[in-house]
Amino acid sequence: MRFNILITAAGLALSMATQILGKPLTIGYYPSWKKAQSANVDFSKYTHVNMAFGIPTSSGTFSFDGDWFLPQVVSSLHAAGTKVLMSVGGWTGSNYFSTIIKDTTARSTLISSMVNYVDANSLDGIDIDWEYPGRLGNNCNVYDVANDTPNYLKFLQDLRAAFTSKFGAGKKLITLAVRVQPFDVNGSPTTDVSEFAKVVDYANLMQYDINGGWNNVTGPNAPFNYQKGEGMQVSFVSAIDAWTQAGWPASQLTAGLGFYGRSTIALEDMTQDPTNQYQPQSSVVPLGDSEDAPWYDACAGATANSGTWQWKHLRDQGVLTSPSSAAAPWVRQWDPVSQTPWLFNPSTKQFISYDDPESLQIKVNYAASKGLAGTMIWSLNMDYNNELLNVANSFGSGSSPSSTTSTTSTSSTKPTSSTTATTTTATSTPPATTTTSTASQTSPSSTATKTTPGGGPVVGGSCSGEGAYKCARTDGTSASYFLCLYGSWISSSCGSGTACFQSGSSITCSWPS
Repeated sequence: MRFNILITAAGLALSMATQILGKPLTIGYYPSWKKAQSANVDFSKYTHVNMAFGIPTSSGTFSFDGDWFLPQVVSSLHAAGTKVLMSVGGWTGSNYFSTIIKDTTARSTLISSMVNYVDANSLDGIDIDWEYPGRLGNNCNVYDVANDTPNYLKFLQDLRAAFTSKFGAGKKLITLAVRVQPFDVNGSPTTDVSEFAKVVDYANLMQYDINGGWNNVTGPNAPFNYQKGEGMQVSFVSAIDAWTQAGWPASQLTAGLGFYGRSTIALEDMTQDPTNQYQPQSSVVPLGDSEDAPWYDACAGATANSGTWQWKHLRDQGVLTSPSSAAAPWVRQWDPVSQTPWLFNPSTKQFISYDDPESLQIKVNYAASKGLAGTMIWSLNMDYNNELLNVANSFGSGSSPSSTTSTTSTSSTKPTSSTTATTTTATSTPPATTTTSTASQTSPSSTATKTTPGGGPVVGGSCSGEGAYKCARTDGTSASYFLCLYGSWISSSCGSGTACFQSGSSITCSWPS
C-alpha cells in the first residue's frame, strides 16, 4: 500500500491515496429495532452493513428478530453495491458465548448455524460482537477468565475452516466488534492477537462509551486523547496503539465512530469552569432525545435511561442550530485534549458529550494516517443529512472541516421551538466497564523547551501555536512527529513503513526514497 499524508497546522489537512485493492471501508451497524428510522439511509455510502443482532442460545443456535424484513434489506443493499453481514451477540446477546465455545457440541452447532444462515440469506459473512472475552461485561454474561480468549481463537479458526469448506477460500467475511483493549486472559489484556488476525478479516474498534453515567464525574464519551488523571485512561488513540502493539495489523482495523452522545446531570454549574469537562455528576441519568425511554435491564435488575442523544436529534430538536452552534440556553465548549465538543444547559445542569463533524474529522484523519482500513459507525440510523457520514466517507481523501483547531470558545444562538431536554430521570446502570491503560497520553502541562538531535521537539516540551506540527527529525529518517496541544508537545507517528518529512509549516508522511 502506497500513501502520502500532508498535515498542516492550520487545518489538519491530510491527503492519503486509497488502498490499491479498493476504497476505504465504511461499515455501518443496522439495529433491527430501528428499521423505520433507517429507511432513508443512502446505503451506497457504506461498503458494509452489519445487521444487529443475531442472539445465540445456550445450545449454539441463534435467532434474528428481523428475519421478516431481512431479504428485502439484503436485496437493496446488494443493489447498492454494499456487502451485508449478520452481527451475532451485542451487549445483551453475549450471555452464552463463553459456554458455547468451550463445549464441542455447542461450538459445532453455532458454526453450522452461522454457515447455514449466511447461505440461506445470501449474506457476505458474519460479524461477532462479543466485547468481553475473559471478563464480565453484561451482568448476565458467563465468562471464563483463563479460557475464553484461547477458546475464542479456536472457534474462529473452525468458523474460517467451515466458511472455506462451504463457500471457498476468501469468499465470506469474518469480522469482530472489539473494545479498546485486546481480549483478556487471567485479568489482563493479552499481548498477542496475531493468530486471530490470520482468520479474521477486520476488527471494528468500539472507541466510544468510554465515559458516561457510570462515572462519578462528567467526561467525554469518545475522547481522541484521554487527559491524565481524569476519566477513563483509554481513548481513540490508545485503542489503535493497544491492538497494533499486540500484533493486529492496522490494515485490518476500522476506527469506531459514534453518531451519538451521552447526557448526564452535573452537580455544579459547569459554565463557572468552562475549560474543565470533568466535574461531579449525579448517579441519575436523564432521558436523552425523543427516542430514548426508560428500559428495564433484567441482568442488572434495574430500570434506567440511556441518556443517549443521536446526532440527528441534537440537530432537529433544537439543541444545535448548526453543527457547531448551540441554541440557548445550551452552551457549547471544545476540549483540546479529548478533541471533542460538549454541551451544558445551565437551566437543567444537563451535560452532553458527543462527536460532531469537526471531532470526527480529526479521528478519521488520524486513523488514515495510521494505515487503518476505514471506519465503523454505530449506528447508521443516527445521522442528520449525512453530516457525519460524509466525514467518514472522507477517509484518506484529504478532507478537513473549516475549523479543526477550535479552542474552548462557546457558541449560543436564539432558541428554536424546543431548546431544552426533558429532565425525567431514572437510576443509571453502566452499559460497559472499561479497564484503564497505562499508555501515555496528554496532560495540560508545560516544561522547558527541549529538542532532539534531528532538530525536533520532545514530549512535554513547551510549544506555541496550537495545532502546530513538527517532525521528530528533519532528515526524513523517523516516522515520529509532534503536535502542539495545550501548550505542550505530544507525540504521534506516521503509518508503518513511512517517514515524516518537514515542508515549511506542514509535514508529509511518505515512503522514504
